[in-house]
Amino acid sequence: MKNVIILGAAGRDFHNFNVYFKNNHSYKVVAFTATQIPDISNRNYPIELTGKHYPYGIPIKEEADLPYLIKKFNVDVCVFSYSDISYQRIMSLASVVQAAGADFRVLGPNNTMLKSLKPVIAVCATRTGCGKSQTSRKVIDYLMSRGKKVVAIRHPMPYGNLKEQIVQRYATLTDLRKHKCTIEEMEEYEPHIMNGNVIYSGVDYHDILKEAEDDDKGCDVIVWDGGNNDMPFYKPDLMITVTDPHRVGHEKSYYPSEVNVRLSDVVIINKIDSADAADVLQLRRNIKEINPNAIIIDAASPIEVENPNIIEGKKVLVIEDGPTLTHGEMKLGAGVIACEKCGAAEIMDPKEYAVGKIKETYESYPGIGKVLPAMGYSNEQISDLQETIKNTPCDSVVIATPIDLTRVLKIEKPHTRVHYSLQEIGRPTLGDVLDDFINIV
Repeated sequence: MKNVIILGAAGRDFHNFNVYFKNNHSYKVVAFTATQIPDISNRNYPIELTGKHYPYGIPIKEEADLPYLIKKFNVDVCVFSYSDISYQRIMSLASVVQAAGADFRVLGPNNTMLKSLKPVIAVCATRTGCGKSQTSRKVIDYLMSRGKKVVAIRHPMPYGNLKEQIVQRYATLTDLRKHKCTIEEMEEYEPHIMNGNVIYSGVDYHDILKEAEDDDKGCDVIVWDGGNNDMPFYKPDLMITVTDPHRVGHEKSYYPSEVNVRLSDVVIINKIDSADAADVLQLRRNIKEINPNAIIIDAASPIEVENPNIIEGKKVLVIEDGPTLTHGEMKLGAGVIACEKCGAAEIMDPKEYAVGKIKETYESYPGIGKVLPAMGYSNEQISDLQETIKNTPCDSVVIATPIDLTRVLKIEKPHTRVHYSLQEIGRPTLGDVLDDFINIV
């Protein structure tokens, strides 16, 4: 029996354990490690999820302590199990593992993808913040317009009490409070709820799949709404990957971005309306090089501002989606573009006014531009986010997050929201592809 550490970020790592290691007598998982997301280490993967072979559960430790943990637990194999990481970084991590004496391994789709009884459409991406969530909603809206009952299953975000998050079903806004959602979770679940469809998430994707297939509202098609740039947990019958010309080249240099492009039936080039034409052209060449058989759909991400007067001529603070700015490494997003279009006098840099957990975020991710990441993984972080907004000397606030932040924190300054959606350019469209899919299944 080989001793194993699973390297993760509270998502893929737990899934890999559940489907490959849980009842595998050739391995003993002695620990998980955690990174990317704040305050998710120093927990325990509970016996309710580990099963009888792990009567005390499995400890979750900091990835920074990996060399020590390898020696302490006499580890034979470290299994990499998270996403949105550069090839340079993943091989650097492999070097740390091998220098400590252990093997470095990455599990593939045959060992990790579950098969559904229902047709599955997977929506993935090459980086966090490419636009996969708006693409998932577009797919679901179209299928519903064709009379299909659709259930969405979201990539996991179990950042709280794992015993309470084994299977989560979201059909109403009340469910967000019931499951004690973080801001990041609300950003992903709320738009689905507002569109009238059910979305599942949690930790055990065996049980989640069973409940989704037998959902009370019925289920004709399952849509996998991916997280970061991870691969789907379910074997797709149709796979769509969204790419971003603002980060051209990442589809060939980040893991598992290239895997997603190679696996895809459809690749979307999003944000053409705000990207440089040369970058769009290079991205198209890269896609054709990686996967010459993929259907390529061109798309824009048009921006709508609720109240442009809040921006015009003003000194503004821009709040963007947190993960897109942190491990997604985007310097700017829809909020900054909206400010440029609406004639803001100045975009204020909130870094020197940041406090607590938000200040720590800037220290951990020094590449963040003049924007405020909507970090809200804990009550303390939400409080620090609110205080940072209050401290920043601006005339108004631009909220470019998928949810209305004023529902979870108090913003006393004038503010407006920025909305964005997927809009195909030319043919083929998602509708063309989905019609073919419906006819086949």
